[in-house]
Amino acid sequence: MCGIFAYLNYNVSRERRYILEVLFNGLRRLEYRGYDSSGIALDADRAASPSDAPYAGAPPLVYRQEGKIENLVRSVYSEVDEKDVNLDAAFNVHAGIAHTRWATHGVPAPRNSHPQSSGAGDEFLVVHNGIITNYEVLKETLTRHGFTFESDTDTEVIPKLAKFVFDKSHDEEGDVTFSQVVMEVMRQLEGAYALIFKSPHYPNELIACKRGSTLILGVNELSGQQNGKAFHDVKALTTNGKPKELFFSSDLCAIVEHTKNYLALEDNEIVHIKDGSVSILKFDPHKEKPASVQRALSVLEMEVEQIKKGNYDHFMHKEIHEQPHSLTTTMRGRLKDGEVLLGGLKEHLKTIRRCRRVVFIGCGTSYNAALAARPFVEELTGIPVTMEVASDLLDRQGPIYREDTAVFVSQSGETADTLLALDYALENGALCVGITNTVGSTLSRKTHCGVHINAGCEIGVASTKAYTSQIVAMAMMALAIGSDQISTQARRNAIISGLTSLPSFVSEVLKLDAEMKELASSLIDSESLLVFGRGYNYATALEGALKVKEVALMHSEGMLAGEMKHGPLALVDENLPIIVIATRDACFSKQQSVIQQLLSRRGRLIVMCSKGDASAVCFNGSCRFIEVPGVADCLQPVINIIPLQLLAYHLTVLRGFDVDQPRNLAKSVTTQ
Repeated sequence: MCGIFAYLNYNVSRERRYILEVLFNGLRRLEYRGYDSSGIALDADRAASPSDAPYAGAPPLVYRQEGKIENLVRSVYSEVDEKDVNLDAAFNVHAGIAHTRWATHGVPAPRNSHPQSSGAGDEFLVVHNGIITNYEVLKETLTRHGFTFESDTDTEVIPKLAKFVFDKSHDEEGDVTFSQVVMEVMRQLEGAYALIFKSPHYPNELIACKRGSTLILGVNELSGQQNGKAFHDVKALTTNGKPKELFFSSDLCAIVEHTKNYLALEDNEIVHIKDGSVSILKFDPHKEKPASVQRALSVLEMEVEQIKKGNYDHFMHKEIHEQPHSLTTTMRGRLKDGEVLLGGLKEHLKTIRRCRRVVFIGCGTSYNAALAARPFVEELTGIPVTMEVASDLLDRQGPIYREDTAVFVSQSGETADTLLALDYALENGALCVGITNTVGSTLSRKTHCGVHINAGCEIGVASTKAYTSQIVAMAMMALAIGSDQISTQARRNAIISGLTSLPSFVSEVLKLDAEMKELASSLIDSESLLVFGRGYNYATALEGALKVKEVALMHSEGMLAGEMKHGPLALVDENLPIIVIATRDACFSKQQSVIQQLLSRRGRLIVMCSKGDASAVCFNGSCRFIEVPGVADCLQPVINIIPLQLLAYHLTVLRGFDVDQPRNLAKSVTTQ
């Protein structure tokens, strides 16, 4: 959803122009999360303040704009010219904050964009990711105390509450620290949030805190002498007075070009940057004073090239073609001598084998990946598997038992519904397993154990390589759980062999790119698309239709082929394009029957089949074919989804829509 970015340079001179570009570029790296407006705040030139001013110095420069980040860039430079702001002014210490907003409370508009302000003079500025659930109560209280609200957002209560706390404390006690103000604000807030505070009362300081939403701290020591200290306490590392740059971000993608030393904030942690030093406090609402926390920096295993398009026009196209590599990375070090080694599950395998059932829980593409994994998890483990859409499980308060193993699947590890379902499962005593692409995410921290899919950074909003890596990760999980069963040994060996050769078959199916572009051009004027699948490929039908829906903005439905006669058959005519997935597996003969029934109704068929099977699935040659290489039946969904990903991509380009940032969608859905 929303993207947060902040940049503080300490003991190193940076011009305002440079600071602006760092902030803008940080927002560009967060664009893929989805947004509809953006804003930044930075310091004005040092100037004498009026005697009645609430603080020394000039008010911060705050810019907010609706639409794309480039709209903000243009408006900032235009306003800078009008007001004769000196872009060459240099700052030895400076703190700037920036934000991309995805509207939840209030329409996209500058007044609803962040940073949100405490009012005249911008005494407190806040950027926020998440939702404050008790904002209406806080708003009423603050209104009674004389505050006026300019936006429709839930966020605006936060800076106004900070000013209320500051003024009250100042009147009663005299001096109050920035961290004391923020702690009292946190005490009043309910909901999920990641926040960064900036205030001219506390120049050159930043405070960040979080509860539920991801927030990352990046540290770049400019002295060039790390001496292997990346794993030492972050406070000890930053109290040396040496030149450094410090960053906050919602996402590692925005800091990788600046530093690889990072820290993922834990819930209820407050990070205070002052005089170039990083202090971390643990907030406890039941205690007056917070505890000081020692935290070590981690080293980011990501390269800058992963967040660039390279020779591709769009990230989605690049990520589709990266799948041979991403699948290799997912399996690297985990397949050895015919065995599956998953260190994240090793200590819990016996518990999982004894469980009453496995419950897969996810949303959207991650749910579809779990659905694709369900048949072979059942087959290889002998454990019943049920599927739950996270939001529906919460709505129903469906039964979760202590004897259950709940497997949570999320690319970002920050999906709000999935995390709330995780809390629900933990409360009910289930063993919770996480499948995620994001190291340090909330999902990976809260679950008992899990598997990182290691697919690499995925920028396109429509998930592609993460989907196939999720299926492969869950296949390896099923192999590991079922490794104690002699009766399935031959089947397991065949699947492991298939996994080893899978990336080469993915490379082969990617050669259909041009063919899918041609197919997309024939479908460009169609209003709807149906995709029929069954067995292992029911999930493929759902996911293929979802991709077309997400990016091409074309109505599409994935359907279970066995349900065709129970309603959908009424839609069939010579104009409606229908994709039928009929690759070789136990359901092949049933899909042959489906194809014949659709042809008898003059259906406009596009059949996906195994290489050499065209004549077997369509006798009269009136179908269009997508021929794909055959692999082990349970791994076939990994192959079959790729032509549909390519089809969705080319349909989007030909229809003139935004591929990487589809209308109304966000990469990481951090609100319910």
